[in-house]
Amino acid sequence: MKHMVTWSEIPVSDMERAMNFYREVLSVDFKREDMGGYDYSMFATDPEAVSGALVAGEGYNPSMDGSVVYLDGGDDLSEALNRITRLGNQVVVPKTAINDGENGYFAQFIDSEGNRVGLYSKG
Repeated sequence: MKHMVTWSEIPVSDMERAMNFYREVLSVDFKREDMGGYDYSMFATDPEAVSGALVAGEGYNPSMDGSVVYLDGGDDLSEALNRITRLGNQVVVPKTAINDGENGYFAQFIDSEGNRVGLYSKG
């Protein structure tokens, strides 16, 4: 098994708002598709990378409870966290060192849709 997680889906209520938020925070683009009545905006990543999508549709309800998806926070997590607060969103777990920074850093925030989402970076 190469990766324990192979795909992630982040529920959204307003796809345009969510795409704009994640574009600003992560400097990422999306490939948007209708998949059987569900509105999918897939993170544009390297084809070999584990990725995911923003999803709107029945049964996809944004929430601060439940599983937490950790996204790549770039080279320095502080930059993404600064963009999150500049957009008026809440950082609920600040940049936190894992093993004194030996294993990188993580943080959690509330996205534009009300989901609790994590970020990870090596710096």
